[in-house]
Amino acid sequence: MSAAATRRLTTAQALVRFLAAQYTERDGVRHRLIAGTWGIFGHGNVAGLGQALVEYREAMPYHQGRSEQAMVHAAVGHARQLGRLSAQAVTTSIGPGATNLVTGAALATINRLPVLLLPGDYFASHAADPLLQQLEHPVEADVSVNDALRPVSRYFDRINRPEALLASALKAMRVLTDQAETGAVTLALPQDVQAEAYDWPEEFFADRIWRVRRPAPDPAELADAVQLIRSAARPLIVAGGGVHHSEAEDALRTLVDATGIPVASTQAGKGALRHDHPADLGGIGHTGTAVSDELARTADLVIGVGTRYSDFTTASGTLFQRPDVRFLNLNITAFDAHKLAAGTLVCDARAGLTALAEALPGHRVDAAYETEYRAGKARWEKTVEAAFRADDDGAVPTQTQVLGALDAVVGDEDVVINAAGSLPGDLHKLWRARSPRQYHLEYGYSCMGYEIPAALGVQQAAPGTPVWALVGDGTYLMNPTEIVTAVQENLPVKLVLVQNHGYASIGGLSESVGAERFGTDYRHRVADGSFTGAPLPVDLAANAASLGMDVLRAKTVRELREALTTARAATRPTCVYVETAPPSAALPAEAWWDVPVAEVSAREPATDARKSYERAVADRRHHL
Repeated sequence: MSAAATRRLTTAQALVRFLAAQYTERDGVRHRLIAGTWGIFGHGNVAGLGQALVEYREAMPYHQGRSEQAMVHAAVGHARQLGRLSAQAVTTSIGPGATNLVTGAALATINRLPVLLLPGDYFASHAADPLLQQLEHPVEADVSVNDALRPVSRYFDRINRPEALLASALKAMRVLTDQAETGAVTLALPQDVQAEAYDWPEEFFADRIWRVRRPAPDPAELADAVQLIRSAARPLIVAGGGVHHSEAEDALRTLVDATGIPVASTQAGKGALRHDHPADLGGIGHTGTAVSDELARTADLVIGVGTRYSDFTTASGTLFQRPDVRFLNLNITAFDAHKLAAGTLVCDARAGLTALAEALPGHRVDAAYETEYRAGKARWEKTVEAAFRADDDGAVPTQTQVLGALDAVVGDEDVVINAAGSLPGDLHKLWRARSPRQYHLEYGYSCMGYEIPAALGVQQAAPGTPVWALVGDGTYLMNPTEIVTAVQENLPVKLVLVQNHGYASIGGLSESVGAERFGTDYRHRVADGSFTGAPLPVDLAANAASLGMDVLRAKTVRELREALTTARAATRPTCVYVETAPPSAALPAEAWWDVPVAEVSAREPATDARKSYERAVADRRHHL
């Protein structure tokens, strides 16, 4: 009997060959699991993974990043655009390269989006100890800075021997492709082990398909769910990101068309129904629409589909106010399905929604309820029109008018990306999502600096699609470096850079909680120590141009529309820069959000804010 065939490769070479042969398959459609690798090289990975990526460059596409955190954001954007069926890997050196991954890893795991992290690590042999950038721990010699990635990873392993990769690589792929467990996966790679040769079994490099299941609902849970829906007079669906991840938009629409149950959406779920569907009520919660939040307060059944119920969605536990309100949660993750003491349907979103529609023949909400929410939707549409409208084309636009100008330019296929600042609130309230992938808000971690690199990942996943990254000046200054990568790889992303001279969102919050906008303006410091002087002489448009973007400056509403139209047609990275005017009447929050206010203070704004806080927090409910 002959020995099994083997191939002698280094650990890094074997890992790259293995990753190039992994695939996902759902509904008969196959995707490459690891579509490419982002990397910044240093002494911890250049001789291992760096060499392997050169050797197998035809099998594994490589993308050069400028910031380790940004590379993870790009990979996350790619995975979200492709419904979590394809991911990208990120490799870094040891030391600061590795620790810079932590923010991106947290973002990926919180948002349940897959990314494979491959940081270099110290010598497994301890031959050179301590080496450059090594953290020496006095009592745990096997600890490295990569251990900071453990709490933000869904799977973590340190590959201290070549053969350990055989089992660990398969475990890593299982987690990346498991829709209930996915997030950041970390394989820490000691630099000596990366370069060490081993006789690998040939079957390790064979094509492998990871089938992404659509688990059906349990029959008993389904029967209970049907009974809950049939007995409800004012049901409301809360659509979360799981609707998109499951590609369940058609199934949701089928259920809604048959039953008349209205739909409100989280930041991750917006676009689950097209904006002009009569049952689509827009965003819900602190940044939601008036009609969504009004119905949420009086709903007797809240049906959560693929949502994890963040505090923005529940208005910190104050939104669902009806005394007898009940919850039904359809989620592939039992951890999320059981929130708010809900009845559960632990299953795939598409499978669960389809089963509900089939089990509710002839059931429909009362006509008066439909009339009520449709009238509320019509009233809110007038609010949107007023916020978008610019009566004077020659005026400096407000931020909502910037969104109105973009709304007039985009097509159904465009993707609009945002994550932090004041834009998420305006977008959640006002944006008219035309297709399931158009509205791309990262609001699980709300990470400043996500937008530009994520646009690169989305553009790679959807070539030919107009991709817009919307950022304020504060967010832009956090992470503009991947503009250089967009130029290098000729990714024609469109950047809308809104200059409002500071942290507009946190400034408003600061004022509301008695902190008086302290430290939130980008202005010169004045005598009393505050930053309320003239705006800083900073030219962010010139900065974007210096990094290689084509830049269009717009000073008026008319110029803005023209610039956005030009940018949409551009074939290389293009920035539209606009300085906004203060809004004449900022859209108020339709629901509360809990940010604790100082219980005692010598300053009147803080004492006034505390009184308002105590009134609001009294409405919090514990749903048991």
